[in-house]
Amino acid sequence: MAMAWQQGGAQVVNSIGEENMKVEQGLKPQEKKAQSPYIADLDTETPYFQYVDSAQNYIYSHDWPVAEQWLMRAIQQEPDNPNNSLLLSNIATLQRYQGRLADAVKNYSLALDMTPHAVTLLLNRAALYVEMDSVGRAVDDYERVCELDMYNTEARYSLGVLAMESGDTKRAEDLFTEIKRINPNSGLYHEGMGLLHKRNGNYSRAAELFTQVIKVQPNAQLLGNRADCYLILKRLNDAEEDIRTALEMSPDDPYLYVLRAKLNKLRFQREDMDRDIDTAVSLGLSRDYINQTLNE
Repeated sequence: MAMAWQQGGAQVVNSIGEENMKVEQGLKPQEKKAQSPYIADLDTETPYFQYVDSAQNYIYSHDWPVAEQWLMRAIQQEPDNPNNSLLLSNIATLQRYQGRLADAVKNYSLALDMTPHAVTLLLNRAALYVEMDSVGRAVDDYERVCELDMYNTEARYSLGVLAMESGDTKRAEDLFTEIKRINPNSGLYHEGMGLLHKRNGNYSRAAELFTQVIKVQPNAQLLGNRADCYLILKRLNDAEEDIRTALEMSPDDPYLYVLRAKLNKLRFQREDMDRDIDTAVSLGLSRDYINQTLNE
């Protein structure tokens, strides 16, 4: 279940021009931050940019199908415009939001044909490949990012999680340690090592590592992972607090309801457990998976 708790996700981006060049030697290490889901302010003098501006308005309102239509109209208006790589990337991301994963892969790939060194596009396609269980292709994209950007910690984190999921804990540890070398204060290092310790059954150390990141940048995934450790350690009140806070941040995450069902099971609160199981099922998890998780 570790992959369900890793960082990253598709981003609607506003600039990829600088990413067409390899990162030069001597740049300072930095964490990669997810870009905001919008397109930058554009000149609306031409029909091309008017269409993109219209797409921006629908992106703001989360009307993905209509936003996609306006971006397609822009590309059709000026098929040779170099900005079309960006538009194709955003179309792919909107298709991913709609669950049209095959279409999204196609358009990320078309965008990368135009701008093969665009790190954000590679990261987005890699994350999509993980979602589609095309792990080998995801690894190829993440490794390409590492070649293009010697300081990219996000790709190394994702490679570490994939290695851990495949049972190669030594490679996972090496990748997480490399993150620490790039950025000694990286939260991704502590989160990755926390996942590794959790997988190896060292739940106290895992909880400590998750706590270090949560203090700086709390999110539902980290809180869920720490809550899972607390449940195993029978620190039920601490687990309850983490689950409650995580649900406030991400009320539609089905795994959080599984964690709360596990908490209620440990407290012998059968009705509450059954209600949480039903909620997790309604949000997309199978009962077989939930029952297996509750019996671990």
